[in-house]
Amino acid sequence: MESNQPSLHDPKFTVPISDVEQQANQLELETKEFDYTKRSQWLRAAVLGANDGLVSTASLMMGVGAVKQDIKAMILTGFAGLVAGACSMAIGEFVSVYSQLDIEVAQMKRDKRRVDSGESKEKEEGEKENLPNPVQAAAASALAFSVGAMVPLLAASFIKEYKVRLGVMISAVTVALIVFGWLGAVLGKAPTFRSSMRVLIGGWLAMAITFGLTKIIGSSGL
Repeated sequence: MESNQPSLHDPKFTVPISDVEQQANQLELETKEFDYTKRSQWLRAAVLGANDGLVSTASLMMGVGAVKQDIKAMILTGFAGLVAGACSMAIGEFVSVYSQLDIEVAQMKRDKRRVDSGESKEKEEGEKENLPNPVQAAAASALAFSVGAMVPLLAASFIKEYKVRLGVMISAVTVALIVFGWLGAVLGKAPTFRSSMRVLIGGWLAMAITFGLTKIIGSSGL
């Protein structure tokens, strides 16, 4: 006697996609989005550090160049800006990350007091591995600032002619601003053109304002 129940070997019989597979696919998408978020946080710190070094050092050199055409004065000003800015970025990042570390350690201690088991110990060990490192963050911030600050310094170091020196420095800074904006957009999965334009226009404004105000104050005889 033949059975009316469908067989697994019947071609008309289809196996629906299980909820487990759908949840796994959704979890994978969420994990990818989370990875992009974590990467954008580190990227933001690196790009901001390099961009700050580039714009602040170039603006300082442009400001001094507005009233003094001596190459030595511009280079010394740029170098002083590099050292001061890198130290400031490193100290600020160290204090900020150390404060975050204290908060996370305190939270881990509170969680440990509430739950004391084998699972909590394993979780605590995993959390300790993910704790922020203030020294590493400070070093990375100072390095990023220094890399950006080296662009205008190297561009102006070997050119004695004043106008040519300013032109070369502005051109080098412009290229670096576009590259930093593009790099940040690509790694952060953001629109490249708009990001590059924002960084470029912001850098131009900073240099122009510093040059103009310093020129006005220097011309007034103060």
